[in-house]
Amino acid sequence: MSKLVEKIEHYMAVSKELGLDLSEDLISKATEDLVPSIYKQDAETVSCSDSEELDTVKKNFLQNKLGVNANDATLDAAIKGVCEAMGTSNRHKYRALFYALLAKEFGKESVYA
Repeated sequence: MSKLVEKIEHYMAVSKELGLDLSEDLISKATEDLVPSIYKQDAETVSCSDSEELDTVKKNFLQNKLGVNANDATLDAAIKGVCEAMGTSNRHKYRALFYALLAKEFGKESVYA
């Protein structure tokens, strides 16, 4: 089994455990899009307590990648919602799941199609 398939299966299990209601296809596409960063421990997760990182998610992912045209308050609220959905006690907020949830939140799953 390839490392990519192992990551996708791991993220699917975490998604089910957290009740995130993400499709396997969306998780697979988001994971594939993040290669090779998912293999670097410090880049594989998103830190919800790091405002600089969250600003990067907002600018580089939501605005540039997904093309979301919304005000900062809306984007910040979506990011906060994803942080909460992934659980405050969960230290491993995997970037692939984080991005998949944001894409779903804004109806931009087609970016990964």
